[in-house]
Amino acid sequence: MEMSNRRFGFAISMIIVAIVAANADSSKEIIVKTVKGKKVCDQGWECKGFSIYCCNQTISDFFQTYQFENLFSKRNTPVAHAVGFWDYQSFITAAAIYQPLGFGTTGGKLMQMKEVAAFLAHVGAKTSCGYDVATGGPYAWGLCYNREMSPSQSYCDDYYKFDYPCAPGAEYYGRGAIPIYWNYNYGAVGEALKEDLLNHPEYIEQNATLAFQAAIWRWMTPIKKGQPTAHEVFVGDWKPTKNDTLSKRVPGFGTTMNILYGDSVCGQGDIDPMNVIISHYHAYLDLMGVRREEAGPHEVLTCAEQKPFNPSNTKSSS
Repeated sequence: MEMSNRRFGFAISMIIVAIVAANADSSKEIIVKTVKGKKVCDQGWECKGFSIYCCNQTISDFFQTYQFENLFSKRNTPVAHAVGFWDYQSFITAAAIYQPLGFGTTGGKLMQMKEVAAFLAHVGAKTSCGYDVATGGPYAWGLCYNREMSPSQSYCDDYYKFDYPCAPGAEYYGRGAIPIYWNYNYGAVGEALKEDLLNHPEYIEQNATLAFQAAIWRWMTPIKKGQPTAHEVFVGDWKPTKNDTLSKRVPGFGTTMNILYGDSVCGQGDIDPMNVIISHYHAYLDLMGVRREEAGPHEVLTCAEQKPFNPSNTKSSS
């Protein structure tokens, strides 16, 4: 009897695996098991490590090469400044590290698509060389840059000389998909990614996968302990405190700008730097086949009246 039950349980497990696999890319092998009463999955290289999030679709299931090309259609034109650098495979390879943690794999397909669009909207807005009358429109020029073209300084802050000392000759100007500035940020990102970015900040502008990986790490990591991540506020895993409510911080896209940029974008009313990022989000939703209405109401999209988590007199991510 015990052997029969084991065989029955094994058969049911195999049926579950077959059903899940049938609903995804037929080339994938999706392994399902139960850990502490919860179903967890492993989808190979793109979502590996038995996670509840890996039981959902992976990013490549709903966001493919042609969509990446649509979003960043002008990045390789001759007037762009990072021709041949950014590509879909680099994004997916970088994202694979964070998909088991919920990046682009949280919730149902709609939420997953919205998060990818939201993250890439920040990327597109921060690396764009587009303008209103540019060929293809202002939102087709994301990933035009992979570095700051005319740095005004070396971005070495001697306050951090013990934790993140500036390397001789190194310059910590903006680089990457969501640009990194300052020695302390290169140091923190480098520690997380196990890359010596403090001594070699140029690695970010030499490796597109690393550049995307650094940006996704920032999206998935709080600026300070006790604060939410951009991922958490976007997918609804964050519950505002009374102080957050009084500061007009609510779950949604607007608060991702607060976390990433603070008062350089937020709490200053209806300013262009904020509106450009929101407009990229709307445009990318369109290109991914998601109705703009799904982006949410104005109070969710904006951070115009929000009090920043980290005012500019304290150190922030950028």
